[in-house]
Amino acid sequence: MKKYFLIALSVFSFVNAISQQQSRNLIIGTYTNNCESGGIYVYDFDLGTASFKPKFNTEKVVNPSFLTVSADNRHIYSVNEDGANSKVTAFSFDAPSGGLKAINIVDSKGADPCYIINDANNVLVANYSGGSIAVFGKNDDGSLTDVKQLIQHKGKSKNLKRQESAHVHMVQFTPDKKFVIANDLGTDKIYTYSYNARGGEKTLVIKDSLAVKRGSGPRHLTFSADGKFAYLLQELDATLTVFRYESGSFKILQEQQVVINGFTGKVGAADIHITPDGKFLYATNRGTANDITCFRIAPDGSLKFKGNYSTKGKTPRNFAIDPNGNFLLVANQETNEVVIFSINKATGELTDTEKRIDVCAPVCLVFTE
Repeated sequence: MKKYFLIALSVFSFVNAISQQQSRNLIIGTYTNNCESGGIYVYDFDLGTASFKPKFNTEKVVNPSFLTVSADNRHIYSVNEDGANSKVTAFSFDAPSGGLKAINIVDSKGADPCYIINDANNVLVANYSGGSIAVFGKNDDGSLTDVKQLIQHKGKSKNLKRQESAHVHMVQFTPDKKFVIANDLGTDKIYTYSYNARGGEKTLVIKDSLAVKRGSGPRHLTFSADGKFAYLLQELDATLTVFRYESGSFKILQEQQVVINGFTGKVGAADIHITPDGKFLYATNRGTANDITCFRIAPDGSLKFKGNYSTKGKTPRNFAIDPNGNFLLVANQETNEVVIFSINKATGELTDTEKRIDVCAPVCLVFTE
């Protein structure tokens, strides 16, 4: 009897382990000022079927429009995008239950933070309207220190409505974590900073800056898995630029458009990601297009257009590809839902699963354990 019990227990443990591998937490950051939202929502998401169920949501968290999860999966850091009153919040995170609890809140040191990243030592924030980068340290309990470094960008570009001053739209670690890249939509430049995790007031030290096409508005950037190529999405003219990347330096290889030939409407390119297998790159476009474009990535890093798909909603901000590369989820901000597409791994084609996550003004989507 004992033998059969041990066998049954082993089978149960195996099945449970497989089930856990098939499931991930999907964390959604939202805007809270135009519809009813508690702020951050956590769902259990099945990587095989795209089924989902709510696990937890915060209450009265102001505009957590972008967030980042610590490598140990124990903390979440969120911007609170609120003009001159903007903040950054540190949360403890219980992955099994999805529960979040605020630890502390600090001033973002710049208006309208729109991007946030972290490592074991620091949390870095891109302040869009403030045109600055703020670096915060981490305490042992995961809480944020006072700001340890504040870098103010200066300058403008040709679009008088959108580029009247510096607008830092993204900060991103390079794959080797030796540098931090900052995209400045307002100055049409990519800034490269050397990164010293324990550098205090000199955590970031400017190495170089690269001017891109005037009026293009660099927004989001992603790297190939091997770190040899970088792909920059420019919001204002929907340009997608391919770079060869090495040791903090960029060299332009190719320029593409994320809108289809002949498109005459309003553009607003938003987010860019590569599938886990490295074969395809997708980019969203807002404005009047409200679509997502797929490119195949060649061995030399260049891109070939493969398809263009409606996001089935308005204002597709960020999107996420699940860790297994089966599904692509788009946050349609103005139509208050996350639309789930299946990915054909051979062709990159997207198919609407007709599954929707109803949530107020979704902006940021993150998968985690």
